[in-house]
Amino acid sequence: MHPVRWLLLAPFLILLPGGCANFPGQSAGKPMQTYMLAPAPAVPAASPTTATGPVLLVSTPQAEAGYDSRRMAYTERPFELRYFASNAWADDPARMLEPLLVRRLEALGRYRAVITPGAGADAELRLDTWLEALVQEFQVTPAQVRIVLRVQLTDLAGRRILASERIEATAPTPSADPYGGVIAANRALEQALDRVADICAGATGE
Repeated sequence: MHPVRWLLLAPFLILLPGGCANFPGQSAGKPMQTYMLAPAPAVPAASPTTATGPVLLVSTPQAEAGYDSRRMAYTERPFELRYFASNAWADDPARMLEPLLVRRLEALGRYRAVITPGAGADAELRLDTWLEALVQEFQVTPAQVRIVLRVQLTDLAGRRILASERIEATAPTPSADPYGGVIAANRALEQALDRVADICAGATGE
């Protein structure tokens, strides 16, 4: 190749590997995109019994290592977590989970009140939640988002555990990129919240 032509092409050849290194769904220099966990709200119970139900305390959810920050996690092979460079949650997922749990349990219409720490009221029941996984998985086809929650419902007065369960929910992504993962995450979370509500309703027998 003529030396002049080689010099003109060289910068483009150098840039090519960098363009491929950002898979999946990342672009060098792209502004940070932030997303919310906002599943579809539950339909409130037709005949709420809040006047006679117990007070339920939803404790602040905790997150396992790897999921305790705003970073959006994905995986392409088992046991390895990666994070999108230019896409993040608007807040730590565990913190965004707290008001979603409250609203879902309020919709049951079974509790006199559903409160959070610092509400200044005495509670008869407490729900503890741990976020064990919130990850977009590219090693399956189609890609999917998997959410794993561990929940425990405790009778505070009787000092006994009423229910304890590990909940796992998945949803396929409509597109193999971070935004597709956000859509799938909200769909999977909707399933998980419904299961939490079923556990609480079944354990209290209201």
